Amino acid sequence: MIYRLDRFEENSINPITGQKYDDSWIILMLTDSHDYRQMCGSSNGCAYTIKISRFKYDEWKMAVCDFIGFNKENGKNVILVISDEDLEAAKRYYEGHKYNEHFLREKEPLVLVHSTTMSSWKSIKNDGMLKSWNELKAEDAITQERPIGIILGDPLDFSDYIMFGGGITGEIVVNSKQQGKIVMDENAEYLTGARLYFDAKMIAQDGLLIRDGCHLKVKDVLPLKPYLIWTATWDTIGLASQLSTPKIFAEQADKQFENYLHYKL
Repeated sequence: MIYRLDRFEENSINPITGQKYDDSWIILMLTDSHDYRQMCGSSNGCAYTIKISRFKYDEWKMAVCDFIGFNKENGKNVILVISDEDLEAAKRYYEGHKYNEHFLREKEPLVLVHSTTMSSWKSIKNDGMLKSWNELKAEDAITQERPIGIILGDPLDFSDYIMFGGGITGEIVVNSKQQGKIVMDENAEYLTGARLYFDAKMIAQDGLLIRDGCHLKVKDVLPLKPYLIWTATWDTIGLASQLSTPKIFAEQADKQFENYLHYKL
């Protein structure tokens, strides 16, 4: 079910049921913030909440409707904190689109980046594919009891997906896994792993790309061939050792990837 509210307070009491939230609920808030483009997580016992700024994110209408379509398809109970006028404007703008449409949109990245630890990279190469956390857990390939995202309040079903991101986001996740806690410091030392660059257009054309309003992701598994373009590890990008920081590793890897593309062209 989808519910729309004009006002909302982030706490443990669901305004629809009057009870505490269970895992079936998810929330999207359209905000006027100038501090972020998108922000997600759970606070004060609230359900997982995605906040989208109309002022910082030009494609907020697409994100709102991707969120609605994805979560409706997956049987979630959705709370939308958005005016009737904004919701109708988003729906009109979104006409002809779908959260899993088989083409890459004009403003979507041509390359999707996924970061992983060095030990996981070895397993990925052996398998010839990326696998979601739940896929790996079902195979007893990982020993952790829960994914690191649970600390941020990620819903359990997030672990059905392989997540992609740009900038330092993936390296923050790798470092947080190593530390067993969320570490947001881009200058914190950590053991670098592998940074994988995938062809987003091909992934979309093959019907694998999923948009949930906040993330670009693939469900369950993604074969390396034919989607993987290039892989960065500390030794292939010219670092002195495996020890680095998320900022240095991400920036140097992206620079070398651009050089690789230029050379290929």
